[in-house]
Amino acid sequence: MAGNRTFTMLKPDAVGASKSGAIIKIIEEAGFRIIAMKKTMLTPERAGEFYTVHKDRPFYKDLCRYMSSGFIVPMILEKENAVEDFRKLIGATDPAKAAPGTIRNLFAKSIEANAIHGSDSDENAIIEGNFFFSNLERF
Repeated sequence: MAGNRTFTMLKPDAVGASKSGAIIKIIEEAGFRIIAMKKTMLTPERAGEFYTVHKDRPFYKDLCRYMSSGFIVPMILEKENAVEDFRKLIGATDPAKAAPGTIRNLFAKSIEANAIHGSDSDENAIIEGNFFFSNLERF
C-alpha cells in the first residue's frame, strides 16, 4: 500500500448531513480511485482502538464518543503520491484554516466535526486501512 494508497474516513458529521456523495465526487475528480469502501458504525470501544494513539490526550473520550455517534465511511484510495496529495485535498484540521476548495473548507462544521480523516503517512495508511479492511492485496 505504501506510496500509492492512503486511508480516509468520512466522519459522522459529514455522513449525517448527507454529504458523502459530494465528498466522494471531489475525491474521484481529484484522480483518486476507490479500492475499498463501506458504510459502518463504530462502537465507543472500537473507536477507542482506532484512536489509541490519542488515549492520553484530553480530547480522547470526546473523540471516541463523537466517532461512535453515527455512520462513517472508511475508504482505501489509490493514486500516485496518495498520502501527500490527499492531505492537500482535505485541508487543515481546523476548517477556518483550510484552504478554499478543500474538503474541510467546504464541509467541516468545526475543528472537532471536520468531515473527514486522512492518513498522515504511508505507514499509518497501512495500519488504518487494515483496521477496517482485509485481503487488500487482491486489488
